Amino acid sequence: MRKYDFIIIGAGFTGLSAAYYLTRLGKKTLVLEKSDSPGGLASSFKFPDGVSVEKFYHHWFNSDNDVRDLLKELGVENDIIVKNSSTGMYLNGRIWKLSSPLDLLKFKELSFIDRIRLGSVMIRVKLLKNWKTIEHLSIREWLEPICGKNAYDIVWKPLINAKFSNFAEEISAVWMWKKLALRGGTRNKEGSEQLAYFKGGFGKLAEILVNNIKAQGGEVLFNQNVTCLKTNGKLIQSLLVNEKEITGNNFLFTTSLTITASLFKNTGFKKWLETLIKIKYLGNICLILRLKKSLSDTYWINVNEPDFPFVGVIEHTNFDSPENYANNHIVYLSKYIPWTAKEYSFSNKEYLEYALPYIKKMFPSFSNDWLLDYGVWREKFAQPVTVKNYSNIIPKNKTPYDNGFISTMAQIYPEDRGTNYAIREGKKIATLMTKKTI
Repeated sequence: MRKYDFIIIGAGFTGLSAAYYLTRLGKKTLVLEKSDSPGGLASSFKFPDGVSVEKFYHHWFNSDNDVRDLLKELGVENDIIVKNSSTGMYLNGRIWKLSSPLDLLKFKELSFIDRIRLGSVMIRVKLLKNWKTIEHLSIREWLEPICGKNAYDIVWKPLINAKFSNFAEEISAVWMWKKLALRGGTRNKEGSEQLAYFKGGFGKLAEILVNNIKAQGGEVLFNQNVTCLKTNGKLIQSLLVNEKEITGNNFLFTTSLTITASLFKNTGFKKWLETLIKIKYLGNICLILRLKKSLSDTYWINVNEPDFPFVGVIEHTNFDSPENYANNHIVYLSKYIPWTAKEYSFSNKEYLEYALPYIKKMFPSFSNDWLLDYGVWREKFAQPVTVKNYSNIIPKNKTPYDNGFISTMAQIYPEDRGTNYAIREGKKIATLMTKKTI
Protein backbone atom coordinates (compact mmCIF):
# COMPACT_ATOMS: atom_id res chain seq x y z
CA MET A 1 0.00 0.00 0.00
CA ARG A 2 1.55 3.29 -1.11
CA LYS A 3 1.65 6.01 1.51
CA TYR A 4 1.23 9.54 0.21
CA ASP A 5 2.66 12.78 1.57
CA PHE A 6 -0.65 14.51 0.81
CA ILE A 7 -4.11 13.22 -0.02
CA ILE A 8 -6.55 15.80 -1.37
CA ILE A 9 -10.30 15.20 -1.44
CA GLY A 10 -11.90 17.10 -4.31
CA ALA A 11 -10.61 17.94 -7.82
CA GLY A 12 -12.11 21.40 -8.05
CA PHE A 13 -9.72 24.25 -8.74
CA THR A 14 -8.70 24.55 -5.07
CA GLY A 15 -7.73 20.90 -4.87
CA LEU A 16 -6.06 20.87 -8.28
CA SER A 17 -4.02 24.02 -7.70
CA ALA A 18 -2.94 22.75 -4.27
CA ALA A 19 -1.87 19.46 -5.86
CA TYR A 20 -0.02 21.29 -8.62
CA TYR A 21 2.07 23.28 -6.15
CA LEU A 22 2.66 20.30 -3.85
CA THR A 23 3.87 18.05 -6.66
CA ARG A 24 6.08 20.87 -7.89
CA LEU A 25 7.80 20.63 -4.49
CA GLY A 26 8.29 16.90 -5.05
CA LYS A 27 5.56 15.77 -2.65
CA LYS A 28 3.82 12.45 -3.33
CA THR A 29 0.28 13.71 -3.82
CA LEU A 30 -3.01 11.97 -4.56
CA VAL A 31 -6.23 13.76 -5.56
CA LEU A 32 -9.53 11.89 -5.09
CA GLU A 33 -12.60 13.07 -6.99
CA LYS A 34 -16.10 11.64 -6.63
CA SER A 35 -17.29 12.61 -10.13
CA ASP A 36 -15.87 11.45 -13.45
CA SER A 37 -14.15 14.72 -14.42
CA PRO A 38 -12.05 17.53 -12.90
CA GLY A 39 -13.04 21.12 -12.22
CA GLY A 40 -15.78 20.89 -9.60
CA LEU A 41 -18.45 23.51 -10.31
CA ALA A 42 -16.35 24.60 -13.30
CA SER A 43 -16.29 21.13 -14.88
CA SER A 44 -17.56 20.54 -18.41
CA PHE A 45 -19.74 18.08 -20.27
CA LYS A 46 -20.07 17.16 -23.92
CA PHE A 47 -23.09 17.11 -26.18
CA PRO A 48 -23.40 13.95 -28.33
CA ASP A 49 -21.43 15.51 -31.20
CA GLY A 50 -18.50 16.35 -28.91
CA VAL A 51 -19.17 20.07 -28.36
CA SER A 52 -17.96 20.82 -24.82
CA VAL A 53 -19.40 23.42 -22.44
CA GLU A 54 -19.27 24.07 -18.70
CA LYS A 55 -22.04 22.64 -16.57
CA PHE A 56 -22.38 26.04 -14.87
CA TYR A 57 -21.51 29.44 -16.39
CA HIS A 58 -18.10 30.92 -15.65
CA HIS A 59 -15.85 33.85 -16.45
CA TRP A 60 -13.02 35.77 -14.82
CA PHE A 61 -12.78 39.45 -14.14
CA ASN A 62 -9.96 41.13 -16.02
CA SER A 63 -8.49 42.09 -12.63
CA ASP A 64 -8.14 38.46 -11.46
CA ASN A 65 -4.38 38.07 -11.10
CA ASP A 66 -4.00 34.72 -9.30
CA VAL A 67 -5.30 32.77 -12.26
CA ARG A 68 -3.09 34.77 -14.63
CA ASP A 69 -0.01 33.91 -12.56
CA LEU A 70 -0.86 30.21 -12.66
CA LEU A 71 -1.58 30.21 -16.40
CA LYS A 72 1.74 31.93 -16.99
CA GLU A 73 3.48 29.13 -15.06
CA LEU A 74 1.59 26.55 -17.11
CA GLY A 75 2.58 28.26 -20.36
CA VAL A 76 -1.00 28.92 -21.48
CA GLU A 77 -1.36 32.60 -20.61
CA ASN A 78 -2.00 33.39 -24.28
CA ASP A 79 -5.19 31.32 -24.13
CA ILE A 80 -6.93 33.96 -22.00
CA ILE A 81 -9.62 35.76 -23.97
CA VAL A 82 -10.53 39.29 -22.82
CA LYS A 83 -13.69 40.94 -24.14
CA ASN A 84 -16.12 43.69 -23.23
CA SER A 85 -19.22 42.44 -21.45
CA SER A 86 -22.84 43.51 -21.90
CA THR A 87 -25.47 43.38 -19.18
CA GLY A 88 -29.17 44.01 -18.93
CA MET A 89 -32.28 43.57 -16.83
CA TYR A 90 -35.62 42.00 -17.65
CA LEU A 91 -38.40 43.91 -15.90
CA ASN A 92 -42.07 44.42 -16.69
CA GLY A 93 -41.87 42.62 -20.01
CA ARG A 94 -38.85 44.49 -21.34
CA ILE A 95 -35.09 43.99 -21.48
CA TRP A 96 -33.24 47.11 -20.38
CA LYS A 97 -29.56 47.51 -21.25
CA LEU A 98 -27.47 48.42 -18.20
CA SER A 99 -23.87 48.26 -19.40
CA SER A 100 -22.97 51.94 -19.04
CA PRO A 101 -23.89 55.12 -17.11
CA LEU A 102 -25.82 56.28 -20.20
CA ASP A 103 -27.90 53.09 -20.12
CA LEU A 104 -28.74 53.83 -16.48
CA LEU A 105 -29.94 57.32 -17.36
CA LYS A 106 -32.32 55.74 -19.91
CA PHE A 107 -33.75 53.30 -17.34
CA LYS A 108 -37.22 54.80 -17.07
CA GLU A 109 -38.52 52.24 -14.59
CA LEU A 110 -37.05 54.65 -12.03
CA SER A 111 -37.54 58.37 -11.63
CA PHE A 112 -34.62 60.60 -12.63
CA ILE A 113 -33.71 61.19 -8.96
CA ASP A 114 -33.80 57.46 -8.25
CA ARG A 115 -31.55 56.82 -11.25
CA ILE A 116 -29.04 59.32 -9.92
CA ARG A 117 -29.19 57.74 -6.47
CA LEU A 118 -28.78 54.27 -7.97
CA GLY A 119 -25.70 55.47 -9.86
CA SER A 120 -24.25 56.88 -6.65
CA VAL A 121 -23.98 53.35 -5.24
CA MET A 122 -20.74 52.78 -7.19
CA ILE A 123 -19.25 55.94 -5.70
CA ARG A 124 -20.02 54.67 -2.20
CA VAL A 125 -18.55 51.28 -3.11
CA LYS A 126 -15.26 52.88 -4.20
CA LEU A 127 -15.09 55.08 -1.10
CA LEU A 128 -15.54 52.14 1.31
CA LYS A 129 -12.09 50.94 2.38
CA ASN A 130 -12.88 48.77 5.40
CA TRP A 131 -15.59 46.20 4.66
CA LYS A 132 -15.89 45.24 8.32
CA THR A 133 -17.68 48.54 8.97
CA ILE A 134 -20.72 47.22 7.06
CA GLU A 135 -20.50 43.53 7.94
CA HIS A 136 -23.17 43.83 10.62
CA LEU A 137 -25.66 45.18 8.06
CA SER A 138 -27.81 43.22 5.65
CA ILE A 139 -27.71 44.12 1.96
CA ARG A 140 -31.01 45.97 2.32
CA GLU A 141 -29.88 47.84 5.45
CA TRP A 142 -26.79 49.06 3.61
CA LEU A 143 -28.13 49.75 0.10
CA GLU A 144 -31.60 51.13 0.77
CA PRO A 145 -30.40 54.34 2.51
CA ILE A 146 -28.00 54.96 -0.41
CA CYS A 147 -30.24 54.37 -3.42
CA GLY A 148 -33.67 54.83 -1.83
CA LYS A 149 -36.46 52.36 -1.10
CA ASN A 150 -37.99 52.53 -4.57
CA ALA A 151 -34.75 51.79 -6.39
CA TYR A 152 -33.90 49.05 -3.93
CA ASP A 153 -37.31 47.38 -4.31
CA ILE A 154 -37.21 47.52 -8.12
CA VAL A 155 -33.54 46.79 -8.85
CA TRP A 156 -31.93 44.94 -5.94
CA LYS A 157 -34.64 43.21 -3.92
CA PRO A 158 -35.84 40.79 -6.65
CA LEU A 159 -32.26 39.73 -7.38
CA ILE A 160 -31.31 39.22 -3.73
CA ASN A 161 -34.51 37.28 -3.05
CA ALA A 162 -33.95 35.09 -6.11
CA LYS A 163 -30.29 34.54 -5.22
CA PHE A 164 -30.65 33.78 -1.51
CA SER A 165 -34.25 32.61 -1.15
CA ASN A 166 -35.37 32.54 2.49
CA PHE A 167 -31.95 33.82 3.62
CA ALA A 168 -32.23 37.10 1.68
CA GLU A 169 -32.66 39.39 4.71
CA GLU A 170 -29.75 37.75 6.54
CA ILE A 171 -27.02 38.18 3.91
CA SER A 172 -24.18 40.50 4.86
CA ALA A 173 -23.81 43.74 2.91
CA VAL A 174 -20.19 42.71 2.37
CA TRP A 175 -21.28 40.13 -0.21
CA MET A 176 -22.91 42.79 -2.37
CA TRP A 177 -20.15 45.35 -1.78
CA LYS A 178 -17.51 42.91 -3.01
CA LYS A 179 -19.56 42.01 -6.10
CA LEU A 180 -19.97 45.68 -7.02
CA ALA A 181 -16.34 46.51 -6.25
CA LEU A 182 -15.17 43.74 -8.56
CA ARG A 183 -17.40 44.83 -11.42
CA GLY A 184 -16.40 48.45 -10.99
CA GLY A 185 -12.71 47.58 -10.91
CA THR A 186 -12.73 45.71 -14.20
CA ARG A 187 -13.92 48.52 -16.47
CA ASN A 188 -11.76 49.99 -19.21
CA LYS A 189 -11.19 53.69 -19.93
CA GLU A 190 -14.43 53.88 -21.90
CA GLY A 191 -16.40 52.52 -18.94
CA SER A 192 -17.11 49.09 -20.44
CA GLU A 193 -16.83 46.05 -18.17
CA GLN A 194 -14.12 43.64 -19.31
CA LEU A 195 -14.31 39.95 -18.56
CA ALA A 196 -11.97 37.07 -19.34
CA TYR A 197 -12.42 33.47 -20.42
CA PHE A 198 -10.13 30.52 -21.14
CA LYS A 199 -9.93 29.34 -24.74
CA GLY A 200 -11.54 25.92 -24.88
CA GLY A 201 -13.35 26.35 -21.57
CA PHE A 202 -12.63 25.87 -17.89
CA GLY A 203 -12.90 22.10 -18.22
CA LYS A 204 -9.91 22.19 -20.57
CA LEU A 205 -7.95 24.24 -18.02
CA ALA A 206 -8.79 21.67 -15.32
CA GLU A 207 -7.48 18.91 -17.60
CA ILE A 208 -4.27 20.88 -18.19
CA LEU A 209 -3.79 21.07 -14.42
CA VAL A 210 -4.42 17.32 -14.07
CA ASN A 211 -1.83 16.58 -16.76
CA ASN A 212 0.73 18.82 -15.05
CA ILE A 213 0.10 17.14 -11.69
CA LYS A 214 0.67 13.74 -13.26
CA ALA A 215 3.79 14.94 -15.09
CA GLN A 216 5.20 16.04 -11.73
CA GLY A 217 4.60 12.61 -10.20
CA GLY A 218 1.15 13.11 -8.67
CA GLU A 219 -2.00 11.07 -9.14
CA VAL A 220 -5.58 12.17 -9.83
CA LEU A 221 -8.29 9.52 -9.58
CA PHE A 222 -11.96 9.91 -10.54
CA ASN A 223 -15.13 8.10 -9.42
CA GLN A 224 -13.64 7.85 -5.94
CA ASN A 225 -16.19 7.85 -3.12
CA VAL A 226 -14.66 8.77 0.25
CA THR A 227 -17.00 7.46 2.95
CA CYS A 228 -15.11 7.81 6.23
CA LEU A 229 -11.71 8.26 7.81
CA LYS A 230 -9.67 6.54 10.48
CA THR A 231 -7.92 8.54 13.19
CA ASN A 232 -5.49 7.89 16.01
CA GLY A 233 -5.40 10.56 18.68
CA LYS A 234 -4.81 13.85 16.89
CA LEU A 235 -3.73 12.26 13.62
CA ILE A 236 -5.73 11.16 10.60
CA GLN A 237 -4.37 7.81 9.48
CA SER A 238 -6.33 6.82 6.40
CA LEU A 239 -9.45 7.18 4.27
CA LEU A 240 -11.94 4.55 3.20
CA VAL A 241 -12.33 5.06 -0.55
CA ASN A 242 -14.53 2.76 -2.65
CA GLU A 243 -14.28 0.33 0.29
CA LYS A 244 -10.47 0.37 0.16
CA GLU A 245 -8.17 1.99 2.72
CA ILE A 246 -5.72 4.66 1.55
CA THR A 247 -3.08 5.96 3.95
CA GLY A 248 -1.32 9.31 3.96
CA ASN A 249 0.75 11.70 6.04
CA ASN A 250 -1.43 14.78 5.46
CA PHE A 251 -5.02 15.28 4.31
CA LEU A 252 -6.72 18.24 2.62
CA PHE A 253 -10.52 18.44 2.33
CA THR A 254 -11.83 20.82 -0.35
CA THR A 255 -15.43 19.60 -0.48
CA SER A 256 -18.30 21.63 1.00
CA LEU A 257 -18.14 21.98 4.78
CA THR A 258 -21.32 19.94 5.08
CA ILE A 259 -19.75 16.98 3.27
CA THR A 260 -16.48 17.37 5.17
CA ALA A 261 -18.39 17.36 8.48
CA SER A 262 -20.09 14.09 7.49
CA LEU A 263 -16.67 12.43 7.07
CA PHE A 264 -15.60 13.54 10.55
CA LYS A 265 -18.92 12.84 12.30
CA ASN A 266 -17.70 9.83 14.32
CA THR A 267 -14.30 11.21 15.26
CA GLY A 268 -15.14 13.45 18.25
CA PHE A 269 -14.43 17.19 18.45
CA LYS A 270 -18.14 17.98 18.58
CA LYS A 271 -17.73 21.75 18.98
CA TRP A 272 -15.48 21.93 15.92
CA LEU A 273 -17.98 19.93 13.86
CA GLU A 274 -20.68 22.41 14.88
CA THR A 275 -18.63 25.23 13.35
CA LEU A 276 -18.65 23.37 10.03
CA ILE A 277 -22.37 22.63 9.88
CA LYS A 278 -23.20 26.15 11.01
CA ILE A 279 -22.34 27.30 7.46
CA LYS A 280 -25.44 26.92 5.28
CA TYR A 281 -25.60 26.49 1.51
CA LEU A 282 -28.04 27.03 -1.32
CA GLY A 283 -28.30 24.78 -4.33
CA ASN A 284 -28.37 25.66 -7.99
CA ILE A 285 -30.19 24.30 -11.01
CA CYS A 286 -28.72 25.32 -14.34
CA LEU A 287 -30.55 24.70 -17.62
CA ILE A 288 -28.26 24.91 -20.65
CA LEU A 289 -29.80 25.49 -24.07
CA ARG A 290 -28.07 24.82 -27.37
CA LEU A 291 -29.87 26.92 -29.97
CA LYS A 292 -29.88 27.57 -33.71
CA LYS A 293 -30.44 31.28 -33.11
CA SER A 294 -29.43 33.87 -30.56
CA LEU A 295 -31.95 35.01 -27.95
CA SER A 296 -30.51 38.53 -27.72
CA ASP A 297 -27.28 40.50 -28.15
CA THR A 298 -26.70 40.74 -24.37
CA TYR A 299 -24.32 38.48 -22.45
CA TRP A 300 -25.89 38.69 -18.99
CA ILE A 301 -29.52 39.54 -18.27
CA ASN A 302 -30.71 39.72 -14.68
CA VAL A 303 -34.33 38.65 -14.34
CA ASN A 304 -36.19 40.91 -11.92
CA GLU A 305 -39.50 39.07 -12.15
CA PRO A 306 -40.06 37.10 -8.93
CA ASP A 307 -42.26 34.41 -10.50
CA PHE A 308 -39.65 33.35 -13.08
CA PRO A 309 -37.85 29.99 -12.59
CA PHE A 310 -34.46 31.55 -13.28
CA VAL A 311 -32.65 34.63 -11.96
CA GLY A 312 -30.24 35.05 -14.84
CA VAL A 313 -30.08 34.46 -18.59
CA ILE A 314 -26.43 34.17 -19.56
CA GLU A 315 -25.93 33.86 -23.31
CA HIS A 316 -22.41 32.50 -23.27
CA THR A 317 -21.90 32.87 -27.01
CA ASN A 318 -22.41 36.62 -26.73
CA PHE A 319 -19.06 36.46 -24.95
CA ASP A 320 -17.20 33.44 -26.36
CA SER A 321 -17.63 33.02 -30.11
CA PRO A 322 -20.35 30.66 -31.48
CA GLU A 323 -17.62 29.32 -33.78
CA ASN A 324 -16.28 27.42 -30.76
CA TYR A 325 -19.65 25.64 -30.39
CA ALA A 326 -20.31 24.43 -33.95
CA ASN A 327 -21.79 27.88 -34.75
CA ASN A 328 -24.60 27.30 -32.28
CA HIS A 329 -25.68 29.52 -29.38
CA ILE A 330 -25.19 28.46 -25.75
CA VAL A 331 -27.49 29.91 -23.09
CA TYR A 332 -27.45 29.29 -19.31
CA LEU A 333 -30.62 29.74 -17.24
CA SER A 334 -29.67 29.74 -13.57
CA LYS A 335 -31.76 29.40 -10.41
CA TYR A 336 -30.59 29.29 -6.77
CA ILE A 337 -32.86 27.34 -4.44
CA PRO A 338 -32.72 25.23 -1.28
CA TRP A 339 -31.89 21.68 -2.31
CA THR A 340 -35.18 20.56 -0.74
CA ALA A 341 -37.16 22.61 -3.31
CA LYS A 342 -39.62 20.82 -5.61
CA GLU A 343 -37.56 21.61 -8.73
CA TYR A 344 -34.92 19.12 -7.62
CA SER A 345 -37.42 16.30 -8.07
CA PHE A 346 -38.13 17.25 -11.70
CA SER A 347 -36.65 15.15 -14.47
CA ASN A 348 -34.48 17.02 -16.96
CA LYS A 349 -37.30 17.04 -19.49
CA GLU A 350 -39.81 18.24 -16.90
CA TYR A 351 -37.51 21.09 -15.91
CA LEU A 352 -37.07 22.13 -19.55
CA GLU A 353 -40.83 22.15 -20.09
CA TYR A 354 -41.24 24.09 -16.85
CA ALA A 355 -38.86 26.81 -18.09
CA LEU A 356 -39.89 27.07 -21.78
CA PRO A 357 -43.04 29.22 -21.27
CA TYR A 358 -40.97 31.80 -19.38
CA ILE A 359 -38.32 31.83 -22.11
CA LYS A 360 -41.04 32.51 -24.68
CA LYS A 361 -42.48 35.27 -22.51
CA MET A 362 -39.09 36.92 -22.20
CA PHE A 363 -38.12 36.38 -25.85
CA PRO A 364 -41.37 36.40 -27.91
CA SER A 365 -39.60 35.45 -31.15
CA PHE A 366 -38.26 32.23 -29.62
CA SER A 367 -39.54 29.04 -31.17
CA ASN A 368 -39.14 25.46 -29.96
CA ASP A 369 -37.49 24.50 -33.25
CA TRP A 370 -34.52 26.69 -32.27
CA LEU A 371 -33.67 24.12 -29.59
CA LEU A 372 -31.02 21.66 -30.77
CA ASP A 373 -30.17 20.12 -27.42
CA TYR A 374 -30.10 20.94 -23.73
CA GLY A 375 -28.63 19.88 -20.40
CA VAL A 376 -29.71 20.27 -16.79
CA TRP A 377 -27.19 20.28 -13.96
CA ARG A 378 -27.81 20.45 -10.23
CA GLU A 379 -25.53 21.21 -7.30
CA LYS A 380 -26.70 21.06 -3.68
CA PHE A 381 -23.82 23.12 -2.28
CA ALA A 382 -23.47 25.85 -4.90
CA GLN A 383 -23.59 29.01 -2.78
CA PRO A 384 -22.42 29.51 0.82
CA VAL A 385 -24.86 31.66 2.77
CA THR A 386 -22.73 34.58 3.99
CA VAL A 387 -24.85 35.96 6.82
CA LYS A 388 -24.18 39.15 8.75
CA ASN A 389 -20.89 39.07 10.69
CA TYR A 390 -19.89 36.03 8.66
CA SER A 391 -16.18 36.53 9.37
CA ASN A 392 -16.87 35.52 12.98
CA ILE A 393 -18.07 32.03 12.03
CA ILE A 394 -15.69 31.01 9.22
CA PRO A 395 -13.84 27.82 10.20
CA LYS A 396 -10.05 27.93 10.16
CA ASN A 397 -8.04 26.01 7.57
CA LYS A 398 -6.58 23.82 10.32
CA THR A 399 -8.67 20.98 11.72
CA PRO A 400 -8.27 19.62 15.28
CA TYR A 401 -6.06 16.95 13.71
CA ASP A 402 -2.40 17.88 13.30
CA ASN A 403 -2.29 16.56 9.74
CA GLY A 404 -5.79 17.59 8.60
CA PHE A 405 -6.67 20.76 6.67
CA ILE A 406 -9.74 22.23 4.95
CA SER A 407 -9.96 24.81 2.18
CA THR A 408 -13.30 25.55 0.54
CA MET A 409 -15.20 28.32 -1.22
CA ALA A 410 -17.03 29.03 2.06
CA GLN A 411 -13.75 30.30 3.54
CA ILE A 412 -12.69 32.89 0.93
CA TYR A 413 -14.86 35.69 2.35
CA PRO A 414 -15.08 38.63 1.77
CA GLU A 415 -14.70 37.34 -1.77
CA ASP A 416 -17.41 35.12 -3.23
CA ARG A 417 -17.00 31.93 -5.23
CA GLY A 418 -14.72 32.00 -8.25
CA THR A 419 -11.98 29.96 -9.89
CA ASN A 420 -9.48 32.79 -9.42
CA TYR A 421 -9.96 32.62 -5.65
CA ALA A 422 -9.99 28.82 -5.69
CA ILE A 423 -6.56 28.90 -7.35
CA ARG A 424 -5.36 31.49 -4.83
CA GLU A 425 -6.57 29.39 -1.90
CA GLY A 426 -5.03 26.22 -3.34
CA LYS A 427 -1.63 27.89 -3.42
CA LYS A 428 -2.19 29.37 0.04
CA ILE A 429 -3.12 26.05 1.65
CA ALA A 430 -0.18 24.27 -0.04
CA THR A 431 2.08 26.91 1.52
CA LEU A 432 0.45 26.44 4.92
CA MET A 433 0.71 22.65 4.83
CA THR A 434 4.36 22.64 3.78
CA LYS A 435 5.32 25.85 5.59
CA LYS A 436 7.21 26.83 2.44
CA THR A 437 6.67 29.92 0.33
CA ILE A 438 5.38 28.83 -3.08
